[in-house]
Amino acid sequence: MTPSGQGAEPKTRMKVLLSAYACEPRKGSEPGVGWNTAKALARYHEIWVLTRANNRLAIEQELTSAPEAIARLHFVYYDLPGWASWWKRGKRGVQLYYYLWQIGAYFTAQQLLREIDFDLVHHITFGKYWVPSLLALLPVPFLWGPVGGAESAPKPFWGDFSLHGRIYEGLRDVGRWLGEHDTLVRLTVRRSALALAKTEETASRLRRLGARDVRVLCDAGLPLTEINDLAQRSAADGHPVRFISIGNLLDLKGFHLGLRAFARGALETTEYWIVGDGPQRQRLEDLAKALGCAARVRFWGQLPREETLRKLLESHVLVHPSLHDAGGWVCAEAMAAGRPVICLDLGGPAMQVTEETGVKVQARHPEQAVRDLAEAMCRLARDPELRQAMGEAGKRRSLAEYQWEGKGELIDTIYRHVTNGRHRAYDGGLGEAHGRR
Repeated sequence: MTPSGQGAEPKTRMKVLLSAYACEPRKGSEPGVGWNTAKALARYHEIWVLTRANNRLAIEQELTSAPEAIARLHFVYYDLPGWASWWKRGKRGVQLYYYLWQIGAYFTAQQLLREIDFDLVHHITFGKYWVPSLLALLPVPFLWGPVGGAESAPKPFWGDFSLHGRIYEGLRDVGRWLGEHDTLVRLTVRRSALALAKTEETASRLRRLGARDVRVLCDAGLPLTEINDLAQRSAADGHPVRFISIGNLLDLKGFHLGLRAFARGALETTEYWIVGDGPQRQRLEDLAKALGCAARVRFWGQLPREETLRKLLESHVLVHPSLHDAGGWVCAEAMAAGRPVICLDLGGPAMQVTEETGVKVQARHPEQAVRDLAEAMCRLARDPELRQAMGEAGKRRSLAEYQWEGKGELIDTIYRHVTNGRHRAYDGGLGEAHGRR
């Protein structure tokens, strides 16, 4: 997926409207998807980004020192009236605000369409299949995604969750069911010339909802400069072998499984670092004490991104036992840094990690998963040559599949097949991790 435009004849630039509610430079997750997708595509097309007004300061600061390609980026800022901001209180409030934002964004885009003859409209963020993008109603070819959200924690694992975690999973199932029966969601699906899904689980849901053409494309990515920087930075010392988990401390992230596996199988000389914060921190700290491994477990709390990457580089193996994760950016970061990844064979991480770059553990039952995670941790703790080989394979995979510059070239190819009406026949360029279904 390496850019290869040198020496080729110049292609016609299109005018593209991106819907990116979350869009912020130097961030990961959804804000990073919005910003990096727009930046990568500006190498090929004139890009108008419709985003929230609260992203404006960070975007404009970045643009002042941006390379020439970003001159083809244009930002249009829209927000709901100030009185509506109280809807954003709490996680559920954000989702309601986002839904309402989609309605207002449609009218903003409609006005913009009167001024600019767009060739394509592309919804980027939020990347959730059970919330509509009303820009699909515009009289322009519409590309949706990558979107996720169909990934679920297997039911046998719910018993290990806190009451809050079980309620969250139940409400998520209800919300997803309601979304799938939302007329506006079904309109978004049916009017998409092409729908990109983050995982096969979401692709299956989109097909059932009537999507005309669905392809699987992981949304995780890193700038080429960052991939090269991570690959060149020094490796951790040989001892002690350190495992690390990074993310919000929520039931669904499965860190309790990682702790149980560490206590069960890892060697006495190893350590386990956990970077992140959240409602399950105290429960996890208590679990480490109960398991008798608290002296070898370090909770670092929430850290800035650069410091988080530094902790990753000071470790030897990433343990990412997430029970439903559409993206799993930290897996791509670990591979770029030359760190093997142990993950569950679920969702986005299962797409990213191969047997050459890490270990994928089946998630049939908590006891089985803990046993297999422990076995993988022991295996990698005892075998530095295997860690080295997997780390080098991860670097190669990160460079080939997860650089934003390459993703921009790939999406440009998709754009051209969508706009020329041959998107149904398109059958190339998605790479081994993004296969057509």
